[in-house]
Amino acid sequence: MVDAHTSLYGFIAKPARHSLSPLIHNTSFQTLGLNSVYLAFDVEQSQFKTAVQSLRALPILGINVSMPYKQQIIEFLDELTPVAKQLGAVNTVINQEGHLVGDSTDGEGFIHALRDEQINVKGKQVAVLGAGGAGRAVILATVNEGAEVTVFKRQNSTFNELQQRLTSWSDRIRVLPYEDEVQMAAILQEADVVVNTTNLGMADDKRSPVSPPVMKVLHSGQMVADAIYAPLETPFLAQAKQQGCRTMNGLGMLVQQAAGSFNRWTHQQMPIDKVKDAITQQLEHTKK
Repeated sequence: MVDAHTSLYGFIAKPARHSLSPLIHNTSFQTLGLNSVYLAFDVEQSQFKTAVQSLRALPILGINVSMPYKQQIIEFLDELTPVAKQLGAVNTVINQEGHLVGDSTDGEGFIHALRDEQINVKGKQVAVLGAGGAGRAVILATVNEGAEVTVFKRQNSTFNELQQRLTSWSDRIRVLPYEDEVQMAAILQEADVVVNTTNLGMADDKRSPVSPPVMKVLHSGQMVADAIYAPLETPFLAQAKQQGCRTMNGLGMLVQQAAGSFNRWTHQQMPIDKVKDAITQQLEHTKK
């Protein structure tokens, strides 16, 4: 029941209408009996600054931020957490009586999703495919957990700059060209955890982030994860399963990063199982 005491949270992106975040957070509010509501705001680039400034005026107690605004929002915030500052990206904003604090929960979301699968990356070899926003969050989180991380990134105009930036975080990070399939095959064969953070395989995309010859080196005893949650099983995960690997889709990371935001806003724990059930039902319904 929405009334004059209902607190407001939201999601800002372009596009935003596809987001499962309203389902996640509103399910959580309802389950815990909190008088709160979460809405998706599809914000045009020309209106972005005004939208962020409105957080203080309304006030909206917290928002999530997604593409293309995760970096752009930083200049309009009052404070960044150490993780957000290091990543140079924000996915969560906490409104502390008009003082806007930017944080990032993507990386911790991935770590918590692995823990749900009884995977600890300390001292393990982790291979990350892609070095975009999600990739960098996974890289930082896994290296902070004690992993040895090898990143494969396209050798384009940003390669050298990003290589220097990532390797400055830790001497346990190395960045290699995505195009070097011989090296990729050797690294993936020895990895304990392989993570796809590219968008290859999303929605109706039937492509895999690695070629068939490289896929053949994967084997039982490895965990192969995908940051993608729609579809729940990407071509990459389906092929990895055929190779005998354990697999994990992006649903756990999605829910756990949302749980991090939810906890920062409400100081309560998200009802994870209820949320996962709601998402699974929604995704199954969408397929029909």
